[in-house]
Amino acid sequence: MTPIEAQQFLSDNQVKFILAQFVDMNGTAKTKAVPASHYEDILNPGAGFAGFAIWGMGMQPNSPDLMAIGDPSTLSLVPWMPGFARIACVCHVNGAPYAYDTRHILMQQIERLSAQGWSLNTGLEPEFLLLRRDERGQIHPADATDKLDKPCYDYKGLSRSRAFIEALVDCLQIAGFDVYQIDHEDANGQFEVNYTYSDCLTSADRYVFFKMAASEIAKEMGLICSFMPKPFANRTGTGMHMHLSISDGKRNLFEDASDPNGLSLSKLAYHFLGGLLAHAPALTALCAPTVNSYKRLVVGRALSGATWAPAYISYGDNNRSSLVRIPGGRLELRLADGSCNPYLAAAVTIAAGLDGIERQLDPGEPQNVNLYDFSLAELRAKGIGILPQNLDEALNALEQDPVITDALGELADEFITLKRMEWVEYMRHVSDWEVERYLEFF
Repeated sequence: MTPIEAQQFLSDNQVKFILAQFVDMNGTAKTKAVPASHYEDILNPGAGFAGFAIWGMGMQPNSPDLMAIGDPSTLSLVPWMPGFARIACVCHVNGAPYAYDTRHILMQQIERLSAQGWSLNTGLEPEFLLLRRDERGQIHPADATDKLDKPCYDYKGLSRSRAFIEALVDCLQIAGFDVYQIDHEDANGQFEVNYTYSDCLTSADRYVFFKMAASEIAKEMGLICSFMPKPFANRTGTGMHMHLSISDGKRNLFEDASDPNGLSLSKLAYHFLGGLLAHAPALTALCAPTVNSYKRLVVGRALSGATWAPAYISYGDNNRSSLVRIPGGRLELRLADGSCNPYLAAAVTIAAGLDGIERQLDPGEPQNVNLYDFSLAELRAKGIGILPQNLDEALNALEQDPVITDALGELADEFITLKRMEWVEYMRHVSDWEVERYLEFF
């Protein structure tokens, strides 16, 4: 969008302010409101921020300002905030893209694909919980009647939350999302909204926008839209599955109808898949980056009696008990959850996949069985590894994986340091469970 086209867009839509938006290390949106008359200032020199005030920017109080420079192709309305638009930005310092900016980190990995004439298309599947607080501050599904033991695809659960869903989808469509289906998911109060895939940078931009929209629309209705991976121990967790394919601009290079495994995958796709499996432990730190994430990635039966979350480093034909499911001609990486930074998740996915292609890694045979039913000994006999089972294990794997840390660049040390602090803080916390169990036990 040229400056003239942008000014016409802002005028036609009576935009008064533009949100110059980027994300911190955690993927949380950060913004400044810029009057529409100063749109071009967002493009040069950018909107200024004090980086020391933001998680994961590697800055001190005496550091230069972060200048958030907008990408004109991302300018869109913010329909739940009449009079506002949003533009996704990359942070610059002293005139150059900043190494700690996660959108920039993804763009660097995209450049590696571009050098081959390729682009990565991703289709993200946002899951979330629609909740309310009672008078005591405890959380419950927003719909008090949403109590089924197996509520997945339940019509009543969907119908009784339709006011929120209609408002959310209306806003997404105005902002250019092609929403094609919505369903009630496997936990009470849990939903998924599906929209058409795009290149991985646009997908990450849209996922951030999606979370902004869902959270604020819910708040206006007196509700909470939560992307927390596992707020209820006895209910299934919330994921953010990533559908992956590489394109040369004309066709899907991951698709090959002659695949002898019957999965319609090309050799390129199998090598990319081999990279995902080889680097899966380190990927987990970026795709499941919170203490709570590992309450979802459980080995064996969950307290809910069922789980869709991957714990096993394997792949299979439409096999939802594997880390990677093959819907046919593409890969579905089932690792990420709603707490991930979508730019970092995509960046390390590219790095892992390209390493698999460069080394022509073989992912082995597909596993088309229910891996949840296997014992640890049986899994070992099949050569199937297990994902890290807590944040500390995932960070250890990340530290030991130079392919993934190199993709993160200078952010790697910052990410590991801050996440180690989070782990220590969690380990020192005394929970209600501990007090109840041990106070008079001994």
